Amino acid sequence: MKTLVIGGARSGKSRYAESLLLDRPDTTYVATGYPAADDDADWASRVALHRARRPASWADVESLDIAGLASTEGGALLVDCMTLWLTRTMDAHDCWSAWDRGAGALRADVAELVAAVDASSRDLVLVTNEVGQGVVPADPGTRRFVDEMGTLNSALGSVVDDVVWCVAGRQVRL
Repeated sequence: MKTLVIGGARSGKSRYAESLLLDRPDTTYVATGYPAADDDADWASRVALHRARRPASWADVESLDIAGLASTEGGALLVDCMTLWLTRTMDAHDCWSAWDRGAGALRADVAELVAAVDASSRDLVLVTNEVGQGVVPADPGTRRFVDEMGTLNSALGSVVDDVVWCVAGRQVRL
């Protein structure tokens, strides 16, 4: 089973993704966001809420190496979320200020990730944000991010078994 769960902020996508694997004690929860920090109480609270919801049997890993994890044998992987993975990958390649800056490295990382998801023998649930349904962002870096996120979501959607869109707390299979 490979499922992509997509939706906007606070749409219920993480809770739904977790519900798909509640009966799997061998699940590894892969957090891709920046670690909680003392200088951002809101982010620390969000991280704590996510941790509190997870079954005690689940392993937690903070990593951007989704391709490496997907390429190994093991239990189910729940990755939350691909949007933060892309953000941190764009940060690592300094992709925010110019369209061509870091483009080759970013495309290589995306291709590696998508190929690993496609080839993986593990059950995978990937959470991602739909960011392209709003207004066109005013600044070039954010426009690039929206475009790159759409490209990543489309590529992942083409290699998973199921795509579920979460909106207003409901799930729609695509």
